[in-house]
Amino acid sequence: MSNPLRIKILNSTIDNLSMQETLALVQEKIQAGEQLHHVVVNAGKVVSMQKDSELRQSVNHSDIINADGQAVVWASRFLGKPLKERVAGIDLMANLVEMAHKNNYKIFLFGAKEDVVKMVVEKYSEIYSPNIIAGYRNGYFSPSEEKEIAQQIADSGTQMLFVAISSPIKENFLFKYRDILKNVNLIMGVGGSFDVVAGKTKRAPTWMQKAGLEWFYRFAQEPRRMWKRYLVGNSKFIYLVLRERFSKK
Repeated sequence: MSNPLRIKILNSTIDNLSMQETLALVQEKIQAGEQLHHVVVNAGKVVSMQKDSELRQSVNHSDIINADGQAVVWASRFLGKPLKERVAGIDLMANLVEMAHKNNYKIFLFGAKEDVVKMVVEKYSEIYSPNIIAGYRNGYFSPSEEKEIAQQIADSGTQMLFVAISSPIKENFLFKYRDILKNVNLIMGVGGSFDVVAGKTKRAPTWMQKAGLEWFYRFAQEPRRMWKRYLVGNSKFIYLVLRERFSKK
C-alpha cells in the first residue's frame, strides 16, 4: 500500500500514522473487501531486523507498519523523521475488537497457551457477544501444521486475525501465508497481548507507558526471562540510533 508518509530508519519501514488514521484504514479495507497486513515494530524487533533478513522482509512488505515502542518514536525524532505517535499493538487490538462488535465483523484468535486463548475468547464473548468469535487456536504447533492452520483460519469466515505468538514466528507466518489468508481483511500480530487481556500479565500504569518505561515494568515482572530482551536489546538499539545519527556527513 502506497503511503507518502512512510519513513525508513534502521532498515525498518514505518508508517507515520496515528491510532485513528490506522483504524480508519482498516475500516476502509474491510469495507472494500481487501486485505490489510499489519505489523508493529519496537526497539527489540528493529535490532533483530538488522541481521534477520527473513524477519526484515516479513515486516517491510507489510501494508501498515506502526511504531509500537515509545523508543522508536523517540528515535524517529532524534533522527529527524518524527513519527506522530506510538500506536501500541495491544491498544490497537482493543479498538479493532470494538470495531468488529459494532460492525458485526468476526475475529479469529491464534496464539498463546490453550487456557489463555480460551480466557480471551470468554472475555470477549462476555463483553461483546459470542457471535464475534469466528474461531480460535493456541500458538503451539509444528512447522508441518502451519499451512493447515492458515487454511483453517481462511475457512472460518473471519474478517480479522490476531496472532499472539512471539517474533519472528508470527511475522513470518503472516507473510508466508498471506495468499491463503487473502480473504481475511486484517491480519495482525499482537505478541503477548492475549496474556494481558486474560489477566495473566499486568500492563504498566499509563504514566509509565507515556514515559516510555513500559519495557521496565515488563522486565520487573519477569527479570530472568526478560533481561536479555530489554537490557541487552535496548542497549543495542541506542547504539544503532547513535551510529545512524552521527555517521551521516
